[in-house]
Amino acid sequence: MASAFVDESQIHVKGGNGGAGAVSFRREAHVSRGGPDGGDGGRGGNVYLEATTNLASLLSFVDHPHRRAGDGGHGGGKKRHGRNGTDLVVPVPVGTVVRHQNGDVLADLTSSGDRYLAAGGGRGGRGNARFLSNRLRAPAFAEQAELGEEHWLSLELELMADVALVGFPNAGKSTLVSAISAAKPKIADYPFTTLEPHLGVVRVGGTSRQDAAATEFVVADIPGLIEGASEGRGLGHKFLRHVERARVLLILADLGEDQGRTPADQVRILLEELRRYRPELLDRPRIVAGSRADLRPVGPSEAAALPGLDLEISAVTGAGLPQLLGRLAALVEKARAEAPLPRQAVVVHRPEPEGVTVSREGSVFVVAGREAARAVAVSDLTNPEALEHVHRRLKRIGVDRALTRAGARDGDTVRIGELSFTYESGR
Repeated sequence: MASAFVDESQIHVKGGNGGAGAVSFRREAHVSRGGPDGGDGGRGGNVYLEATTNLASLLSFVDHPHRRAGDGGHGGGKKRHGRNGTDLVVPVPVGTVVRHQNGDVLADLTSSGDRYLAAGGGRGGRGNARFLSNRLRAPAFAEQAELGEEHWLSLELELMADVALVGFPNAGKSTLVSAISAAKPKIADYPFTTLEPHLGVVRVGGTSRQDAAATEFVVADIPGLIEGASEGRGLGHKFLRHVERARVLLILADLGEDQGRTPADQVRILLEELRRYRPELLDRPRIVAGSRADLRPVGPSEAAALPGLDLEISAVTGAGLPQLLGRLAALVEKARAEAPLPRQAVVVHRPEPEGVTVSREGSVFVVAGREAARAVAVSDLTNPEALEHVHRRLKRIGVDRALTRAGARDGDTVRIGELSFTYESGR
């Protein structure tokens, strides 16, 4: 049976298309020349990603990655505007990192209710009533619909936990989580039993859930690491990612006799893998515990002979668990008081600048700028009146001056958005 936990996925988001503006003229009795009354098209809906605690996985995007907002309605006569498209809010788990296809972080949704505009809807085209002027008394054109934004994005889930358990495969992490919380992860005596992280809520102290003296914290059972995980060996990066947000690290060294490594070697290798992956992880508060003490091949009198361990525990017999939980609760409370949960800064994906810039690609002059691109994208360039309007609009926003400064001469090719044309000075 396939795992129900997915922490990486792709999503295709498409903002709704705007509605087209209408070309219409008043038609009334006893009015021989009614003026233009075409209404505007409605805007397309936006697509938002919103963090929620109701989801714990990205499974819903694996087979159905496409999300699209509603389109705007077209304008009509008598200055009737088209309806706006319906926005689409896509729920994602808390802790979801949104990345561009090139790997850049666009948003980090670390709290319930955090929202990111993933794809903006297209603006509605203006009807011909909007172009009435002293120069143009009967405009017979309107703007076309602007298309909504469309992107493929990468989603990565980083678990939000107070304590992360770090250890080699089969070190007793799942058994420990099941012993100290209500979580019931799969447990068996072979490596890589845990192929997906599990979260357990632990409560220390107090007599009831409402008791202010009680401390509750979330423990993440991170799948076992192997040597070389920081370099991507095995599923190293997929596992290590879930350690990044934890306030406190619990390093587990297996005291059983079947690991083939001494507890000191295990701790050394685990800390080195954390350092190689993200050096700042070693600055987090941590406890180093020897797990599966009931399987330890040495006698009780030799307990002090194992250096580098803060304490020894056994999830099966319960030995050392009260002391471990007390120390974890103290470290979590201190970390919460000193700083919020570690997080990456949210990166704002800024739209194309509103100004006009001109660059050269070989012999072609390329004009960039949202307003210039929109002027040619939504206009009906087969209509002479509309084409004249575009010329005036481009000149007003400074395209002529920018091309002149860039060295464009008559006969050169100019490209604005999807439109290419031959440059003529003053046109």
